[in-house]
Amino acid sequence: MALKPEPTAPFHSVQYALRVLESVSKCGTGVTDTQIGRDTGLPAAHLSSLLLMLRREGYVEQVSDGAYVTGDSLVLLGSGATREAALAAKLRDTLTRLRDSVGAAVYISRYIDGEVRVTQVADGPLTPAVQEWVDFRSSAHASAAGKCLLTQLDHNGRRDHLSRHKIARLTSRTITNERVLFSRLDSQPATVPMLDIQEYAVGTVCAAVPLTAGSAVGCLALSLPIEHAHRLRSAAEALNRQAAPVVLSLTI
Repeated sequence: MALKPEPTAPFHSVQYALRVLESVSKCGTGVTDTQIGRDTGLPAAHLSSLLLMLRREGYVEQVSDGAYVTGDSLVLLGSGATREAALAAKLRDTLTRLRDSVGAAVYISRYIDGEVRVTQVADGPLTPAVQEWVDFRSSAHASAAGKCLLTQLDHNGRRDHLSRHKIARLTSRTITNERVLFSRLDSQPATVPMLDIQEYAVGTVCAAVPLTAGSAVGCLALSLPIEHAHRLRSAAEALNRQAAPVVLSLTI
């Protein structure tokens, strides 16, 4: 698998969050936000929002004197024997809350051994998952998640993928020309969600944003039935804003 030399969408807030967690972890008896600010060099407003997110996710806790200590989530994710189960539970919880927040089914997709794989899904009666009428592995050129993953590969990586999964017309909106597809992928801004307006399936719209966690190629996606298409852009922007907890749980 060939990757682009630079990450497509670095989540700077995750990098800063890791610095905050390092500051908190160094002091077992608790550390004030003032000290964390000195350790990390973060402005007070930015630090405040990060601490709020880290408390909500259970990575830090605030004790009676206002100091911050390591939270249960960080303890569980840091222990070898239970790390895998704790990570799975943490991802389920984070995705469920994200599903409820954006009002759409949400997914984590990875590019593993040359294939598109949906590894986690959070859906529900009011937020149905997209019906996989064509194998996701064969439809990366059409789905938001697949295109988002392809943007994170270099030209040779994309050509290799499409040599094994030929471009097929799935709907009248599907891009079937490789040159046009590559041009669309190259022009996609890293910070803007990738959209799929009935390219994969008639009656479904989707959006996806990259998950930058180390060298892994992944994305966070959502889907909506066509009758909720008017909410797609706002839901996609919310997905992008709220991706940091997902990246953080994959990074720790």
